[in-house]
Amino acid sequence: MARELLGGAGLHFDELNKLRVLEPGVAQQTAELREECKAFVDKIAEFQKIVGSLIELVDQLAKAAESEKMKAIGARNLLKSIAKQREAQQQQLQALITEKKMQLERYRVEYETLCKIEADQNEFIDQFIFQK
Repeated sequence: MARELLGGAGLHFDELNKLRVLEPGVAQQTAELREECKAFVDKIAEFQKIVGSLIELVDQLAKAAESEKMKAIGARNLLKSIAKQREAQQQQLQALITEKKMQLERYRVEYETLCKIEADQNEFIDQFIFQK
């Protein structure tokens, strides 16, 4: 009877006969909810740790990818530079070949002229010798 009067006033006894403001069922649900909330908060904290480490890993991978990208760009620029150097060198060598061909042609003409002069001089010498 005392329990019913106290229950009507919003006061209840728990299993240890302690006076409580909440009904035992509501108190039990509140305790369970508290435990579930604590577990949820723990899981959220663990999730945040995992996400944080994932973000760090992704940042490291992004930095590594950017580094490799810069290396690739550098290598591509180096190859372009080498190709331009080779093209310039090829043009220089082509100009040198043309110059040497022209020089060869001049030497050939000079040789033919000297051969003709030699032949003329030999003929003159032969005529001079035969006249004496």
